[in-house]
Amino acid sequence: MDNIAIESTTNTPAINFRTDGRMLMEGRSLPENVTIFYSPLIEWAALLKAQVVKMDINLEYVNSASIKKILELLKVLDANNNIKEFFVNWHYEKDDEDALENGQIFEELLQKAVFQYHEYS
Repeated sequence: MDNIAIESTTNTPAINFRTDGRMLMEGRSLPENVTIFYSPLIEWAALLKAQVVKMDINLEYVNSASIKKILELLKVLDANNNIKEFFVNWHYEKDDEDALENGQIFEELLQKAVFQYHEYS
């Protein structure tokens, strides 16, 4: 299993998923085809063997199709029996209530994930 590093584009976020459990999604997520973009990431997450996962999610814009795939990715990580501790740093822009609410909804839907919220301006 290899690390995944994907450069950001105007429509897709930068991805840095490391086998040691450090994960980053950053930028904008409105890919033309969410399944093509997110499926390899979800498959990778299902196979991850790290005991501790620390994921930073810092997305300035996310379309509704991406929201569904990000939730699917988080659910796969949450259900992965190799992962004993799962931490999510949810970054959102000041006054972006929708972004904050998305993180809170995700947190409610997951079992072991522990969210920390980080507001920036």
